[in-house]
Amino acid sequence: MRNTVPEISRLEGIEVARKAVEVASDKQAGNIVLLDVRELCGFADYFVICAGDSQRQVRTIYDEIQQELKKENVRPHHHEGTPDSGWLLIDYGDVIVHIFDTAQRDFYKLDELWDKAGTVLRIQ
Repeated sequence: MRNTVPEISRLEGIEVARKAVEVASDKQAGNIVLLDVRELCGFADYFVICAGDSQRQVRTIYDEIQQELKKENVRPHHHEGTPDSGWLLIDYGDVIVHIFDTAQRDFYKLDELWDKAGTVLRIQ
């Protein structure tokens, strides 16, 4: 008989963050940044921030990150935003993924807001 209890993910926060970066890069996201916010933030360890050139690309990046992490039994706790708002957020607990359209990415400048965070990775 098959075990019906779902397997719990063994991925650490940094591995979840790196997987999100990898998927975003594969989907041609721009201006990708992985920030270590552990010393500054009580609600997450890492932020992944990236941008898409269109609503369609923003949605594709969002969908693909969720699909790939689901394969690792990592599911979001929460998500916010819509592609037409120019911003989508996926909350994986230790990792928050921010996917913006280019205009919103330039407007909100989260990297500058969190400039005291350590930059783990930046892909221009």
